[in-house]
Amino acid sequence: MSILKKIYDYFEEGMCTIMLSVMILCLSAQVVIRMTLGSSIAWTEELSRYSFLWTVYLGAALVAKKCAHVRVTAQFLKLNDAGRLFFRVLADGIWVCALLFIAWNILPVIEEGFEFPEVSPTMHFAKAWVECVIPFSFALIAWRVVADYYARWKKGTLRTLVRFEEDV
Repeated sequence: MSILKKIYDYFEEGMCTIMLSVMILCLSAQVVIRMTLGSSIAWTEELSRYSFLWTVYLGAALVAKKCAHVRVTAQFLKLNDAGRLFFRVLADGIWVCALLFIAWNILPVIEEGFEFPEVSPTMHFAKAWVECVIPFSFALIAWRVVADYYARWKKGTLRTLVRFEEDV
């Protein structure tokens, strides 16, 4: 398996693991230093907060990649597979359009954040770097949803998207 294929397949898992590890290490260091020395390290709290934000947004992309996000589908159980699939594709299409709309429209805000930076108090970098996760993760979620549909369509397994509801 090539390195690019591994990155593509495990990007969200790897990034969430890294960001969660950074957050846990920062918070653990903060607790140990406070308990032993009675003072704190200023940047650990800020870094843990930023890594938490990245973990949440990239975690949303991971959930979308695994098709494990929350859905309310009880209202479609009386429909046949074709009807359920139609509404599933419609809902996901609206979701993907909304994600791309938000990702596109937040880019000028982030550009402005680099042009007129709000500098983080202890780490001294532009907070726009942290905010970059929003359009990135929204575009990644949209990509993963569309890629899943394409893969299922190519295999001929689109109907399996709505059949699992009967197994629950």
